[in-house]
Amino acid sequence: MSVPREDGARRAGGAWYDRGIVIGDARTLLAVDLGLRTGFALYAADGRLRRYASRHYGTPARLRRAAGRVLGQYTDLAWLVIEGGGTLARIWEQAAGRAGVRVLTLYAEDWRSDLLYSRSRRTGRQAKRHADRLARRVIAWSGAPAPTSLRHDAAEAILVGLWGVLRLGWLDGLPGELRGV
Repeated sequence: MSVPREDGARRAGGAWYDRGIVIGDARTLLAVDLGLRTGFALYAADGRLRRYASRHYGTPARLRRAAGRVLGQYTDLAWLVIEGGGTLARIWEQAAGRAGVRVLTLYAEDWRSDLLYSRSRRTGRQAKRHADRLARRVIAWSGAPAPTSLRHDAAEAILVGLWGVLRLGWLDGLPGELRGV
């Protein structure tokens, strides 16, 4: 259940900014679960989740107009991690290119095989249920606000982001509190 480091990745130092407020390290990662209903998860360089959300855009045109604004909210954004492909992925990739943000792209099978036991992902329904449990553990471990309800796209974005911080070496491995799902 470990994810290899991205070549050249290093531990962070310095201060990172979230909408102009100094919070920690000057590097963040935004994970996106693609769809017209899009899940988001923002991680700091310490590997912890800072915020998460779900947003319904309705049409690809609305998503195209919004993608640059979403990325522009974070002056310190270093990485965009996208789950999925096709037209919607290209919208985010183009917005990231304009913003100077590096992109990692993956599919659900990638993060699921790295973060969930095989017995937890035998069916799509089972994988989503276990993903929800793990996402809630990530929220608690990170000290992020607990959800009143957690949409599946936000839960999956949380796990896409966790995969990303592991891949980039921002965490040395999956924390013990997150194991066992």
